[in-house]
Amino acid sequence: MNGFETYTKLLLKWNRVHNLTGAKSAAQIRENIEDSIYPKALLEKAHRVLDIGSGAGFPGLLLAMEFPQKEFVLAEPIKKKAGFLKTAVRELGLENTRVFAGRAEELECCFDFVVSRAVAPTKELLAIAAPATDEQTKYLFYKGEEVYNEIQSLPIEYEIIRNGKRNYLYIKERNA
Repeated sequence: MNGFETYTKLLLKWNRVHNLTGAKSAAQIRENIEDSIYPKALLEKAHRVLDIGSGAGFPGLLLAMEFPQKEFVLAEPIKKKAGFLKTAVRELGLENTRVFAGRAEELECCFDFVVSRAVAPTKELLAIAAPATDEQTKYLFYKGEEVYNEIQSLPIEYEIIRNGKRNYLYIKERNA
């Protein structure tokens, strides 16, 4: 059994009791896995990655599985979700991954890459990440259609990668 199968079985088991995600079947979890790892090429040059609001592990835990040579910190303030993430990290043997059971704002500098999915509007995510980032940090936010309204007045250099209904907002540079 590969890591994604192990993760899927573990999530299905925990989800029955703790309702961690709306993905209730193996097929729905597989869709979320594919969504999480689709833009993985953008992380090729990253070394230390922060996932804000990791929830059930989308996208940070799945990206950590894809990049065992990179360091990942999964920030999750909700105890039952952090508990699941700690169990998953242990059962998957992810030595490159640490779960921070708290708010991402409490972390200190410096991460060179930040990811987040379905947590907050872009401007708010950038503010949440600020204490743990510097001017070199890159960002990958998993967004829907709202991304276009969210970025209108932000001083950022960005690219939007579209895949189905998903918009991956890749922020290359913050300009202030």
